[in-house]
Amino acid sequence: MLFTETKLKDAFIIDLEHREDPRGFFARTFCAKEFEEHGLKPTVAQCNLSFNHKKGTLRGMHYQVPPAAETKLIRCTQGAIYDVIIDMRPDSPTYMQHIGVELTAENRRALYVPELFAHGYLALTDGAEVGYQVGEFYTPGHERGLRYDDPAFGIEWPIEITVISDKDAAWPLFESVSVGAKS
Repeated sequence: MLFTETKLKDAFIIDLEHREDPRGFFARTFCAKEFEEHGLKPTVAQCNLSFNHKKGTLRGMHYQVPPAAETKLIRCTQGAIYDVIIDMRPDSPTYMQHIGVELTAENRRALYVPELFAHGYLALTDGAEVGYQVGEFYTPGHERGLRYDDPAFGIEWPIEITVISDKDAAWPLFESVSVGAKS
């Protein structure tokens, strides 16, 4: 695996290192030892899959707070998504900064999301499918969210958002919450 640190502290893009032969290729998609060598938490508590019928579907911006803070390893297995993460760690040098990364079935790229990073994505194609390896169990009492269109972050989504859940559309604006507060 090839680890590239993003401008956000502790967040990495992970590309496959192909071993090719006439049959095709082989590549490791996860290795606890390699994650540890890069200072990343290798714990996998759950593996999740989401499927999006329509291009323009937005999911996010979600995170969990301690003691159930979670890491995520996100990979698009079908179609394409624009994946966004926001550093919500108050003591981080990249606090409240975000990045967006295009993850596609073709580029096979993954995004490592550290604890206390809000995460969401926009389906760029019909039928986009996304696999998550998550480092903590889903814990509803510790779930938080941010508005996808919050001016405090200024996220520029690459296409129009046409499908969003009522819950994701109703997350409060950042100015009205704190990272650990129940929203």
